[in-house]
Amino acid sequence: MLVTQQKVLRRFWYPVVPADRLATEPLPFTLLNTDLVLFRDSAGKAAALVDRCCHRTARLSKGWVEAGNVVCPYHGWTYAGDGRCVRIPQRPGGDPGKNIAIESFRCTERYGVVWVALEEPLRDIPALPEYDDPAYRRVFEFYEPWEAPGLRIMENSFDNAHFAFVHKESFGIVDEPEPVQPRLEPDPAGFVMYADVPVKNPEIQRGNLGIDADRTVRHYEKTWWMPFSRKMKVTYPNGLVHIIMTLTAPIDDRRSQVIQFLLRSDSEADAPAENLTRFDRQVTHEDMAILEGCDHDVPLSPAGELHMPTDRPGLEMRRMLARLLAEHGEQEVRRGGCSPALLASAAE
Repeated sequence: MLVTQQKVLRRFWYPVVPADRLATEPLPFTLLNTDLVLFRDSAGKAAALVDRCCHRTARLSKGWVEAGNVVCPYHGWTYAGDGRCVRIPQRPGGDPGKNIAIESFRCTERYGVVWVALEEPLRDIPALPEYDDPAYRRVFEFYEPWEAPGLRIMENSFDNAHFAFVHKESFGIVDEPEPVQPRLEPDPAGFVMYADVPVKNPEIQRGNLGIDADRTVRHYEKTWWMPFSRKMKVTYPNGLVHIIMTLTAPIDDRRSQVIQFLLRSDSEADAPAENLTRFDRQVTHEDMAILEGCDHDVPLSPAGELHMPTDRPGLEMRRMLARLLAEHGEQEVRRGGCSPALLASAAE
């Protein structure tokens, strides 16, 4: 599936930047091949406009913010957060007249992240009650582009079979490759996967978890947020809860922007944030090394690739995305054209 060719995917909220990075300067961002400029308006709220001045198409993200408006660096045309041109310096008094505007997009902040929807969203940003729960602390981990599509990243997140191989240096048990079979339940955001997975417990994790043993068990409760984000809640035998939020936004058909942060039911004194991030970064770099080499054009039809039983979560993602396209009158677009098998596979 080529995500930029599927119009319905424009109707979701996507996480584009950590909110604290949107300060006094405009920021560029590309979402589904749409170039945006992000800035804070006169009320301090995040705003998203097309990154083109309507005069000579200069990039507004190369300009600056003045009194909550973004100023074009070419001729100084100035735009408010709703896209209206509010000043043209070359006109008497800077009066822009009426009906001069550029395209604006829905933009909001939640969970310390700026979210953008290119068209009317089909559903709200999913709930994350732990974010404001004082029982959990927050640890930011990273914000970076990956050379991998969101669907590959999400499937990998719910794949129990890759642990023994991809993560053999971190937590996978290479001598026990047979994966734990997952259990799925529907959820308004997508679905929830449950599994109890034995894992290796290296030295850094013994300190992070407060478990002094060579092995432990991860009780997984993973929620897929359609289309390309996840909440991974891990509960350990000692009661510690470690929640990893991996939020992705499709830059284009090949690349995704990834934001990851933690919610933990312990304190900095129990496990320093630096150590938590160091271990999780090892794990995500192991994933990245594999995913960035996979084909970006992920087929939604089950016939497009071979599968095994623990691929069920990924297959459910593909089935639900295929059904989403069909419900909105779309066919899957792949390299070489549309997939004629989409409607049939969506109905299975």
